[in-house]
Amino acid sequence: MAEPHSAKSPRPTVEPSVFRSIMGRFATGVTVISYRRGDTPTGITANAFLSVSMDPPLVLVSVRQSSQFIKHMALGGYYGVNFLTEHQQDLSSHFGGRSIAGLQVPFNEALPAPLLEGCLAHLIARVVDIHPAGDHVLYIAQVEHLRRGIEAKPLIFYSGAYKRIHTHNPELWNYADGW
Repeated sequence: MAEPHSAKSPRPTVEPSVFRSIMGRFATGVTVISYRRGDTPTGITANAFLSVSMDPPLVLVSVRQSSQFIKHMALGGYYGVNFLTEHQQDLSSHFGGRSIAGLQVPFNEALPAPLLEGCLAHLIARVVDIHPAGDHVLYIAQVEHLRRGIEAKPLIFYSGAYKRIHTHNPELWNYADGW
């Protein structure tokens, strides 16, 4: 086991551009984290999203400190997680900071957090813990609502670009057995 880093040992030097490039080699799904900015539904694109615990069901999203999300999300607040399909790249771009003029955003606002229509799956989670982490903030939330969406191929992000993959036929899966 490696020795823990101490103030006396030299700090490892990691070039940010190399770090970003290496981390880009890890393929991820793409989500839009939806929330309310006052009374207005909005969202941010995030691929830094993961399951943390099954019992209780917890998820985590990592958000840049410069994001508007941080100004509107606190302990006890709700956010939605929308798993995007390969045909929703425009929504990913829009909520990722490249606004698309005239884009009709299909929000469903009936639950504690707005959700985007036409996604693979949806979660609504209540924030239970917030942790600053470098230039990001980690929001851990307990899942309170789940909804399976449409059957479609996922939007994937890999090596700095959107990618498409082939998926298995879900009708062949036996959910009771896991496959």
